[in-house]
Amino acid sequence: MDELAVSVGVPGERSTEETRVALVPSVARDLLGQDHEVIVSSGAGDRTDWSDAQYAAVGCDVVEDRDAVFERSDVILHVRALGAASTDAIEPYREGQTVIGLLGPYEIDEATFEVLADRRISAFALELLPRIGRAQQMDVLTSMASVAGYKAAVTAADALPSLFPMQMTAAGTVRPASVFVVGAGVAGLQAIATSKRLGARVRAYDIRPAVAEEVESLGADFLELDVEATETTAADGYAREQDAEFYRKQREAMTAAVGDADVVITSAAVPGRAAPTLVTAAMIEEMDAGSVVVDVAADGGGNCEPTRAGEVIEYDGVTVIGHTNLPARVAHTASQLFANNVANFLDGLLEDGRLHVDVDDEIVDATLLTHDGAVRAPHRRGGSDAA
Repeated sequence: MDELAVSVGVPGERSTEETRVALVPSVARDLLGQDHEVIVSSGAGDRTDWSDAQYAAVGCDVVEDRDAVFERSDVILHVRALGAASTDAIEPYREGQTVIGLLGPYEIDEATFEVLADRRISAFALELLPRIGRAQQMDVLTSMASVAGYKAAVTAADALPSLFPMQMTAAGTVRPASVFVVGAGVAGLQAIATSKRLGARVRAYDIRPAVAEEVESLGADFLELDVEATETTAADGYAREQDAEFYRKQREAMTAAVGDADVVITSAAVPGRAAPTLVTAAMIEEMDAGSVVVDVAADGGGNCEPTRAGEVIEYDGVTVIGHTNLPARVAHTASQLFANNVANFLDGLLEDGRLHVDVDDEIVDATLLTHDGAVRAPHRRGGSDAA
């Protein structure tokens, strides 16, 4: 093997709620073809339907001892780790190692930052990727949001006790379900597209008037509310968080739209902050019994007032679904997309086959939490109010 090659480790995910894997065999094969070494913990892909044998078949070294992955690897690839993982244990990262994944930068405590810095670990949080053209092929948030939007629509269709599409039969005509999507970001747009493909009548709302054209291009109606927002789009392209008075007026205007819907899908999130409450309990009380709400933002507290993160509840006859990791419910596809994103990110760190952390690079600067013994925490530089 080329002496410049990098050893890449895939220890798998420790959270029982995380079914995805950071690297799939097909992408591992590409890395191996570039003379890198890939070390995979046995069972890492089991919940994603990739077996140890499939990893071994493309040339990965599959090891029984998970700690050996950390001991032997220059780069560790995670789906979720550190602040994003549902465990308080600090992974056994070794001195000078590089860690790439969804690291939950807003949840990492000071003690963990200090440990990472003391070990001179280069920790890259992919949640912080800048919204620039060059970063699109690495953008795990976008790819995972697309999966989440798809799964939200399918989940709603499964939970609704009536059909999404119109049916015209000898037994009578069944009207199409009415779906109202709140938030037309990546997840919302995919929820719109999937709901339309399933035959529903779809309306959508977003505080950014500029997205109306995207919504309508998917065959949905854009709901115009008589509420004025200021500075609706942040510099990074996300919707900007509004003040409490705006949300109050917005909720008043949305009550009729929610009440008319058979399904409501919400997907407004604010990185590092609680999700804004957009659908109140009073709105849900206007919905017919048997209606469904899928709250894609449940992990951040939810956009729907009755939402309970990780639970499916009934509120006033309406099913409120608060799944917190929708991409993990489509683990095979989500892992394929994630692996492509993370491999592209890793490729951007390589120079002549070696790891090269260029802190002057915009992507590196935006995502690098700790490096060379120092805590960088780029997300704390004045903060972002993107949604």
